[in-house]
Amino acid sequence: MKPQRGLLWLAVVAGAAGLLASHAWERHRNAAPAATPAAAQAGVVLRPMPALALPDLDGNVVDLSAIAPGRPLLVNVWASWCAPCVAEMPELERYAQTQGEDGVQVVGLALDTPKAVRAFLQQVPVGYPIVLDLPGPRDASVALGNDRGLLPYTVLVGADRTILQTRLGPFAPGEIEAWVAAAL
Repeated sequence: MKPQRGLLWLAVVAGAAGLLASHAWERHRNAAPAATPAAAQAGVVLRPMPALALPDLDGNVVDLSAIAPGRPLLVNVWASWCAPCVAEMPELERYAQTQGEDGVQVVGLALDTPKAVRAFLQQVPVGYPIVLDLPGPRDASVALGNDRGLLPYTVLVGADRTILQTRLGPFAPGEIEAWVAAAL
């Protein structure tokens, strides 16, 4: 197989995976009953954050619990091939920019390769920290409670490193503040 064909095939497979994930999310979102209690919709969990040490884009191992001590964390699990993830990145960046040095620290957890993440961030830059893991049955999102394996997946962690709530699916503009305020 020629290198160009291999890259084309990889792009087709990645695109198909993104479309399937997007379709699955839309079906899940549209199937959720309106009468579900707010706490269940928000994914309130109250459990200790698992120990996670993951590489950043430079290969440095980062202990997630040590990021921004004394501040809450909003850990957003995403991938460059995930259309809903890509769509919400500007909203996450906007929110992160409003937090200052004492607010919630946004952290991106990319289930992707360093090369793909670097290429993506050249097109859609963000100022918050990014750590990496490869997708799989025991990846960091699963450790954080993502038992469905869908993306994007967001976890709000308190300053005491207790998981306060989780969310499956993208944030629309303006939704993050209310979601965080309801838990804090």
